[in-house]
Amino acid sequence: MDPINRGSEEYGHDDDGQAPRPRPPRDPLATDLGQHKPVVVRTVRLVAGEFLLTVNPVDGSEMENCPPHERPQPPVKHGAAERAERARAAQPPVPPGPAQPRLPLLERQEEREQLVRLLARGRSVRLTGPSGSGRTVLLDAVADDCADLAPDGVIRLSGYRRTASDLVYDLFAAVYEAPLHRPDREELRRLVHEIGAVVVLDDAEIGGSALDELLDATPECAFVIAATPDIPAPSAHALVEEVVLGGLDRSGGLELLERAVGRVLTEDESNWAGDLWFESEGLPLRFMQAGALLRQRDRLRAGEDAFDDYGVFQEAPADAPFEVGDGHETPLPSLAEGAAPAALLASRLSDSARATLRFAVALGGEVPHQAHLPALVGDTHADAALAELANSALVSPVGSRYRLAAGVQAQLEASGYADTLQESALAAAQHYTWWAGHPSVTPERVCAEADALLAALDVLVPVTTAPADEEDESVSVQLARTAAPAFAAGLNWSAWERGLRLGVEASELADDGGEQAYFHHELGILALCGHQLDRARAELEASVAMRAALADKRGTTAGRRALALVADRSGTLQLTAGRTPAGEEVPDARHDESMSPPGGVVAAYSRTDPSGDTVTVLAHPAGPGSPAAKRQGVAGRLVTGTRRNLVAAGAGALLVAVLGTVVTLGATSDHTNDTPSEKVGVNPSATQGSQDDSLGADKAKKGDDSTPGAVATPTDPGPDGTYGTSDDPTPPATATTGHRPSDEPSGTHTASGKPSKSATATPSKSSTGKPSSSPSKTPSGSPSPSGSKTPSGSPSASPSASTPTAPATSNSASGPVSSSAPASTSAGLPASSVPASTGVATSPSGAVI
Repeated sequence: MDPINRGSEEYGHDDDGQAPRPRPPRDPLATDLGQHKPVVVRTVRLVAGEFLLTVNPVDGSEMENCPPHERPQPPVKHGAAERAERARAAQPPVPPGPAQPRLPLLERQEEREQLVRLLARGRSVRLTGPSGSGRTVLLDAVADDCADLAPDGVIRLSGYRRTASDLVYDLFAAVYEAPLHRPDREELRRLVHEIGAVVVLDDAEIGGSALDELLDATPECAFVIAATPDIPAPSAHALVEEVVLGGLDRSGGLELLERAVGRVLTEDESNWAGDLWFESEGLPLRFMQAGALLRQRDRLRAGEDAFDDYGVFQEAPADAPFEVGDGHETPLPSLAEGAAPAALLASRLSDSARATLRFAVALGGEVPHQAHLPALVGDTHADAALAELANSALVSPVGSRYRLAAGVQAQLEASGYADTLQESALAAAQHYTWWAGHPSVTPERVCAEADALLAALDVLVPVTTAPADEEDESVSVQLARTAAPAFAAGLNWSAWERGLRLGVEASELADDGGEQAYFHHELGILALCGHQLDRARAELEASVAMRAALADKRGTTAGRRALALVADRSGTLQLTAGRTPAGEEVPDARHDESMSPPGGVVAAYSRTDPSGDTVTVLAHPAGPGSPAAKRQGVAGRLVTGTRRNLVAAGAGALLVAVLGTVVTLGATSDHTNDTPSEKVGVNPSATQGSQDDSLGADKAKKGDDSTPGAVATPTDPGPDGTYGTSDDPTPPATATTGHRPSDEPSGTHTASGKPSKSATATPSKSSTGKPSSSPSKTPSGSPSPSGSKTPSGSPSASPSASTPTAPATSNSASGPVSSSAPASTSAGLPASSVPASTGVATSPSGAVI
């Protein structure tokens, strides 16, 4: 309903005769104070293997089988110009200000030639050296020498916090043009098999079997891998050469220090540099930082009086004493300050540079991009701070960004730069939340800052608490919620997974069920993309349960669709708590187990009692004394298991037995007060039929209803539930099984459904002509209701020993049955009126078992 135009007639209400409320006039000066247009949600559709993934930041990502018309074209390789452009874009940004001279590679010529020679032969090599030994500078020189060795050129990759699978995808993205396409493992392996390049992998963190996986996936590539000694070595069968990189000698360290300072060292500075070489084991990074210390000392010595003494365009002598403001000479740094110079170097930098270092310490060593520094620091010229840090050798390039150099993090934390760690991380998280959610920021730019965003989450998530105001939202939850869809759309799925797991933890601590359900849903989608069906099902079921409790219909629908896709991929229909994988209620799912009789369906068995008579027993297949009880094994348990088809068959058989009982009871009933034993014969004759060779009651000629033993064929049931006669009878089914002796009593009925008196006047005789003298007893041992005993003759044929036969139907409501019918029961009723599930057994002599 429009809040201004009431529209009450649409809902069946009148307006009480009142005029509609007039709209207030719009003030043109207050247009920005009104409600802004909603920000357009950035949904991205990409192909992940055989799935079509729609990244939806609102309700959760959706997946479906990729239609044929949505399949992307086969990826094509970049040209030489495109590879060069991408290589320049992969380099760290150049700090603003005047360009710094590139220092020469000292004392590395032997290692450089060895690496190039091995790569030219197609061999992979591992360059091992401690942090600060100059591995990155050496790799840059080797990459320049190998530019024309391979058809796909030189590919630079960063192994910092990257797994083998991540590196394979990075190699694919660097060589192939495939926008919004992430191939599955099989297609990826096929594509990277065709790459022939020299791969320069810096800051590798994989070794052993993980490195073997990378090398096996790229047989046509030659790798030069730079790693520290603590990284596991390649396996023995990897065929990777090992090159160890150590420190510089004394002369090389002094030469590097002079080139870093830009002048010749004094005697005191040379002695100080010698002590530093012994302390640092000749690591080039320490001499670069020592050169920065000497340059700062030179600037401090150039006081205000230096211009009066030497002029503006004349440099001061190297050995001239320089004074600080108080007139004291600036001494050389101590040996301890030279070995750990980060604190001293930072103290002589600008305020913006020191603030940048505080953010870097809070972000675990990640230096924010220079474009974010003005907003973070609060200074419009703070981007120049990156140049100060780079010239001081406090930061080093890692891939396309900068990090604190080796050892600088610990030195700054000891100097008090970690005192404002949470405040700096909170400010960075708030800025990155706004920036990552801005419509102008592409997912690729967010992925470039993934490590800084995740580092802020690492600091804030453990200290996340529920906000005091329900309308407020936790900063850590907001950052994870904003960055996760961008990571997914930018195809940085390792960062996507880390962001989602941090988001789950943060939302749980913040007591935000809606956001927690979103993160679980995304984790399920990510697992489904990786074909981890069990994990995907668990995450999606948790998300659907949470969203159903919150009445989030759209989110619940998205989760159920994903669950249906999981069920389709798994190939089985999983029922959980009476629900399908999509969450729909199954009404009878909780009652399936109670529909099957315990122990199985009742069956008939034949056995011999101690007196020598053959007895037909109705019992469960697994009951004691049954043949199936002896065969209870794996196959028996499989057969007697509860299944829907067995349940349906048992229910149908039970229904047929009940209907047969009802029809028979109705057919044998009478409105008189006489007992049934006076109306129904208990021992009719059992002679051979006139038209077949079976044993049954005597058959009469057609149309003769007065003949003893006449059998009537029923037609449609009458008003009282009985059947009439017809030439084309349709008898009701009976559920009788087992064998019956030839002289088994069989009740005879007329066309009206009443028992024939002629058939019950005289008990029949056996085939020998002699009446039987064996009386029949009821199951309880009491006499029959009529007070008479039921004689029976001896059987004319012995039944089968153990094999039960299939049930057969009678041609009348209580007429003769086939040889597979069971023996008659007590109370003078016909055999067909007793259901098979009563468990009553009779012997051929008429005794009830």
